[in-house]
Amino acid sequence: MHIYPSAKHKDVYRDTYMSISSAMQTGVAGLLANSSAVSTISTNIANANTDGYRRSFAQMVTTASSTGEGGHAGVRAVSRQNVTVEGSPRLTGVTSDMAISGSGFFVVSRNPNETVAANYAFTRAGSFTPDADGNLRNAAGLYLAGFRYDNNGSLGTVDRSQFSDLQTVNVGDVTIRGEATTSISVQGNLPADYTGPDSTAAIDGQPLVTSQEFYTALGAAQRVEFSWLPSTTPNLWTLTIAAEGVDLGSVDITFADSGPTAGAPLTYSNVTSMAPAPAAFSFDTATGLASLTIDNGTTPQVIELSIGTPGEIDGLSQFSGAGVTVAGDIDGYATGELVRYEIDDKGDLYGIFDNNARHLLYHIPLAEVPNPDGLKLVDGNAYLTTQASGSFNLLGPGTGATGTITTGSLESSNVELAEELTRLIQTQRAYSSNAKIITTVDEMMDETTRLKR
Repeated sequence: MHIYPSAKHKDVYRDTYMSISSAMQTGVAGLLANSSAVSTISTNIANANTDGYRRSFAQMVTTASSTGEGGHAGVRAVSRQNVTVEGSPRLTGVTSDMAISGSGFFVVSRNPNETVAANYAFTRAGSFTPDADGNLRNAAGLYLAGFRYDNNGSLGTVDRSQFSDLQTVNVGDVTIRGEATTSISVQGNLPADYTGPDSTAAIDGQPLVTSQEFYTALGAAQRVEFSWLPSTTPNLWTLTIAAEGVDLGSVDITFADSGPTAGAPLTYSNVTSMAPAPAAFSFDTATGLASLTIDNGTTPQVIELSIGTPGEIDGLSQFSGAGVTVAGDIDGYATGELVRYEIDDKGDLYGIFDNNARHLLYHIPLAEVPNPDGLKLVDGNAYLTTQASGSFNLLGPGTGATGTITTGSLESSNVELAEELTRLIQTQRAYSSNAKIITTVDEMMDETTRLKR
């Protein structure tokens, strides 16, 4: 049994003990808060070279006891993210690497063509490369999601407030079916000095022949042939058109030899059809447009052929020169295999095929949330929406504040190493000081305990 000199001394002992105990609790709170801060700083330093990483920081917040008189003030660390501050882009030269300039996020999934909404996330880490199946996946193993274009280059109606219309972007064995040619535009020059009384000597009485490839409804390549026969009449040529060795028709072309329209087609005449049914041939002398019906399927293929408008040099011309330099521009293409792809700053992924076709394959949207700092960080340098972040919207790059996409680049971490190392030193000193509080208070507690003996 302890005997105190007086009730007053007993109260002093009690108050002293409570104060020392309060100091001990404050020191412990300081240790916990600063150890949490060191953990955050170390994570930032470890991810200083992680593409698209957003730094976090521990903010110290004062805590107070609710016990009233005799209570104490302490401290705790509140972790916060700095998601809105962008890292600087760095060039990589890799086509599939993408950096975002703006506040948007790439949409990624844990598995290819994911159907579970909970397995989708957002990231700024754009180091996407094809896996064995051609799916674009980043270094964290997350698959890039986008909206698929149809064969007509249209997205149709897509829901930009959820993930249901997204597909994994795939650049593997992509094949496009051929598209039938519907128009050919002839361009080039016929030598003016091949016509006239000596024309037969110039070419030994034989026509000059050129040809142009076109594509059937099945994507097969065929050719249309043009035979250019100069006349003994100056500036007059006879054009005979055939497809796959079958003559379709002919037309005479007279070129202007003077005035403002010199060298341009002047008139078309003597239109003759030689096409065996169901093939057909017709020619509009007022416009210089021919209609070729080619018997190469159950339904014959119809191609519009443009020679040149009378009085205009918008197609065929006739000026002095050696040989025939005539070529054609066509639409349509053969069946093709993907050889490479390109991504523009609007998030559109184009496939480049071995038939020289360039087609829209995917649109890569960027996710936007009202409060990016409220997102929840998950494994793989990715984020999930929370009540604090608000709901997402999938927008096209360049829309609103989402930003644009730069290919061949990656976004660096927004960690400043010098700043983190400075904070590390400051936090270490604060931790040591709190540890000193505990050792000092422990000694004081021993002294106070001995007062009772």
